[in-house]
Amino acid sequence: MARLIGWVVTNLDAFIGLVLAVTVAVLGLTNTVSQDVVNSAILLVLGLLAQAVLRDRLRRRTAEQEVRQVIVDTRERLTDLVPPMRELTGPEGALSRAREAIHSSSMVRVLHGSEVGQALAEARQHTDRWDFKGGTGTYLRAVTLPECLKLARRRNATLTVAVEIIDPTDEEVCERYARFRRSLESDEPTEPWTVDRTRKESYATVLAACWYAQRSGLLTVDLRLTAQMTTFRYDLSSSCVVITQENPQTPALRIDRGEVYYNRFTIELDYSRRQSRRVPVESAGQVRLDDEPSVEQVRRLFTALGLALPRSFGDREVADVVRKALQARNPYT
Repeated sequence: MARLIGWVVTNLDAFIGLVLAVTVAVLGLTNTVSQDVVNSAILLVLGLLAQAVLRDRLRRRTAEQEVRQVIVDTRERLTDLVPPMRELTGPEGALSRAREAIHSSSMVRVLHGSEVGQALAEARQHTDRWDFKGGTGTYLRAVTLPECLKLARRRNATLTVAVEIIDPTDEEVCERYARFRRSLESDEPTEPWTVDRTRKESYATVLAACWYAQRSGLLTVDLRLTAQMTTFRYDLSSSCVVITQENPQTPALRIDRGEVYYNRFTIELDYSRRQSRRVPVESAGQVRLDDEPSVEQVRRLFTALGLALPRSFGDREVADVVRKALQARNPYT
């Protein structure tokens, strides 16, 4: 009822004309009023109808003018907004910078605890290359070399390993590295980091690389020695690069292939190797290494490589190098 009353009020003139037309029509049919009255009523109804049409046209014209004005105002407002919008959406705009920032944050994944070992295991699965740069390469000889080679044999595929570690013949860098490792140890270590231990660890990685190279025609090794110490370790495979530190409890970083920084680190490791001393691994073929290399074989190997062992290294120290090379402990376990 309220809706009906509202409609009647809104269209009062049309409603009056309708009521008047119906009333006159009824009276005319029943001959209650004269024909002159009927004619006059018809003229009145037509007048009301004309007034309603004129009012409707006026309202329509007013509405069209209002719409045009809104369009003009909107166009002017949009014109004023174009420069700020260009600043927001242009190539150098805020939205582009925000998009790049979000994309950059997704380039690098932070790894904790067991995630580090899992990431390295995933990187080994289908890779045909492994680039390493670090201290003495303990994890490399303990896990990376044997596991990558095993997977390559399973796929019947070649494997190229590029290694850069500190030079065991450079006493100064070995001393710096030993001092750095001692600074990380909170508890009393079972084997303290000294210059001799650092040398043994580095010699062990050289021995391990030659030993594995002799046992597989699928493996190619590019071995480099540097006089510069790094506090990071870089493991780069065909799928990603994992950056760790000497302390296994420190979070690591993973950057997948396809991200810009994967290519940057590939270039970084390549240029770093070029500035390091190359070890002629091919010369290792002059000395055949047994499954358990003897002290004499190891001495002759390092002499052939141009890395003669220190005179202070007796048979016990050389045997220790062999143990570290072939029985290295995984630092992440």
